[in-house]
Amino acid sequence: MQVRRPVRRSRANTPYVLDDQVGFILRQVGQRHAAIFAARIGDDLTMTQWAALAKLTETGPCSQNLLGRLTAMDAATIKGVVDRLVRRGFVVTRPDTEDGRLLVVVLTPAGEEAVARASVNAFAITEETLAPLDAAERAMLLKLLDRIR
Repeated sequence: MQVRRPVRRSRANTPYVLDDQVGFILRQVGQRHAAIFAARIGDDLTMTQWAALAKLTETGPCSQNLLGRLTAMDAATIKGVVDRLVRRGFVVTRPDTEDGRLLVVVLTPAGEEAVARASVNAFAITEETLAPLDAAERAMLLKLLDRIR
């Protein structure tokens, strides 16, 4: 008697369904979060501007280069973000006293006020983004996302 083995389907025979792909799902979730963010953050802040302001609040003054790394922005992007924040009066820049090649970014009083206003909204944005999940699901989602970051 011959034993029949199950037929293994190769990926080549499996239809590619976009709605099932992690990148597509993450993009849709990101778009939903971005829409919530834009509607609620206030002060006409973009997500990248908010990231820079929030990180400066956490770290204090730091080089533009480090700020870019800490906020996952490349050099060109963080430069544009910082330039816009300077124009808005939320930050100032100055040469680093130890290494003149570096530009240090510092929150201004206006930037500190913007962070104070937006922080309440930022917490609400996170809450709204995660609203479909219960507490255990939220914790698990954040844990899993951190693992694949």
